[in-house]
Amino acid sequence: MPPAPDDAEAGDGYRVLSAPAGQLDDIAGRFPDHAIGGRQDYARHYIDMSGSLDDYMAQFSGKTRSTLRRKQRKLAEECGGAYELREYRTPGEVARFLEQALPLSAMTYQARLLDAGLPEAPEAHAELFTLAEQDRLRCYLLGKGDEALAYLALPVEGETLVYAWLGYHPEWARLSPGTVLQMEALERLFAEDRYRWFDFTEGEGAHKAMFGTGSIDCASFLLLRKTLANRALMGARGGFDAAIVGAKAIAARTGAEALLRKALRA
Repeated sequence: MPPAPDDAEAGDGYRVLSAPAGQLDDIAGRFPDHAIGGRQDYARHYIDMSGSLDDYMAQFSGKTRSTLRRKQRKLAEECGGAYELREYRTPGEVARFLEQALPLSAMTYQARLLDAGLPEAPEAHAELFTLAEQDRLRCYLLGKGDEALAYLALPVEGETLVYAWLGYHPEWARLSPGTVLQMEALERLFAEDRYRWFDFTEGEGAHKAMFGTGSIDCASFLLLRKTLANRALMGARGGFDAAIVGAKAIAARTGAEALLRKALRA
């Protein structure tokens, strides 16, 4: 476990993301003056890429493999016989990827409801170009001619691919372009014979569960100082967890959740 951060930088507390569930007692013990709240438990899914693509596909049932092939076939038919898959690696290629993918990202539910679309700030783009210069980024676009249907961007950390951004055109959702793109990208990534893990990061979902080969029980939560103000907050809402749940519900209705995400990244 890494050392605890300096209390002088903590403010009212800390936001802890994707801590292994088995270490929560240890974390709480290291912060006796803080209370845990807003806890979200989930399975953090991953793909073990140590084997071949054939080994990976063998994990799926015959029905699932048939479903994946059918999704690819149906999307190809809707695209006039074949869809296009484009891969982007170099800084120049990533610049073209952003030009094509950013307009699509703005239409996705990830961007509109969760503020989780592709980054738009020049500083963020500069970071992506740096990763591309270091051969630490893989980006993909699935398209019908010049129309982008889905995008996927994967930073590389050591031997691990990080599931950072996936989005798809809402008008094509019925044809599962995100699923088709994920499968097409994995075929190419396995062919590189470079990666050990594909990390789907925090949060659960059917997409992650279907493609993953395993998972780790994790939790994200807040550690708040046991101040009078924070104790009052806990008492007023019948406990800290209830307060967080209520705040999240309000944020989802008002759009404040997207603003909060931006503030946390600032």
